[in-house]
Amino acid sequence: MKLIFVIEHLEPEIGKWLLYEYEHTSEIVGKNRLMFTNVKKEEWRRLLSRLGTVEEKSAAEVFNQEKVIILDPKVELPLTPEDFAGKEAVIVGGILGDHPPKGRTRKFLTRRFEKTATVRNLGKGQFSIDGAVYVAKLVSEGTPLTAIPVQKGLSLKLNHHGEVYLPYVYPMWNGKPLISQKLVAYLTSDEIIKDEEKMLKGE
Repeated sequence: MKLIFVIEHLEPEIGKWLLYEYEHTSEIVGKNRLMFTNVKKEEWRRLLSRLGTVEEKSAAEVFNQEKVIILDPKVELPLTPEDFAGKEAVIVGGILGDHPPKGRTRKFLTRRFEKTATVRNLGKGQFSIDGAVYVAKLVSEGTPLTAIPVQKGLSLKLNHHGEVYLPYVYPMWNGKPLISQKLVAYLTSDEIIKDEEKMLKGE
């Protein structure tokens, strides 16, 4: 049985940033190995069903808790290839990172599980959702965390002037930080400014 990668959806909405990370995760592991849990709205379930399996229930209700790994930046022990023995799924929180981190993974995901679940970190710093899944995939295939190159922080040049700085940890792939190109295009465009203005107006 192949390991399932699970994203427990924890944001109040599915905005473009989150969706682009979800889409990229689906590209990384494949639709057949990706599951979204805790997806409460029917319109969201329809949207995400093209990327993977979708469950309205929390992962804590779907899986045998002894057979899962939860990725939580706040725990002490790092993920190892040995952790995957006998496991069915690895679970990450569908959360857009705060800076500095507020510990929302522990509050909204880890606490839903009993102590029988295996909880691990991916090293120091916050990963994007797609980056966390990519690293977990490599570790599940036998690569130690210490052998996975990462970059802390990423600067994106804007179309006109200035830059956007993302204070997260990114695994390297082919010598470049692993990030959704759709997300890069969005973050460096005028579209994000318009979306933020709409949010401020409550539209």
